[in-house]
Amino acid sequence: MSLSRQSRAYLTIGLVQWLVDWAVVVALSHAGMAIEPANVLGRIAGASLGFWMNGRFTFGDHDVAIGGTQFTRFTVMWIATTIVSTWSLGVIDQVVGLHWAWLAKPAVEFILGVVGFLLSRHWVYRR
Repeated sequence: MSLSRQSRAYLTIGLVQWLVDWAVVVALSHAGMAIEPANVLGRIAGASLGFWMNGRFTFGDHDVAIGGTQFTRFTVMWIATTIVSTWSLGVIDQVVGLHWAWLAKPAVEFILGVVGFLLSRHWVYRR
């Protein structure tokens, strides 16, 4: 599968994931939940879509599997990126406020998405 095709599919699925993630974060934090737990719950909502969709559509070919090993790798990657994302948004919230954290979330997630694409392509979904 070409890098170009994988990049487009990952971006498309990532946008859907991000919209779900961002909507959950904004809704929960607007309702009074601290940004950190709201971010973790938003990322869980987005990740539950992404693991299967990326394994099936983005990286799906004969060298790719979607099973326990891939789920474990995905979980390790997800925990690491969630720690970075949650810490970043918490700092932004403390320094400049909640609305800026909402606005910064797309940039934070874009950077982590690039890292996630590379890890998914070369590690998570490999047999």
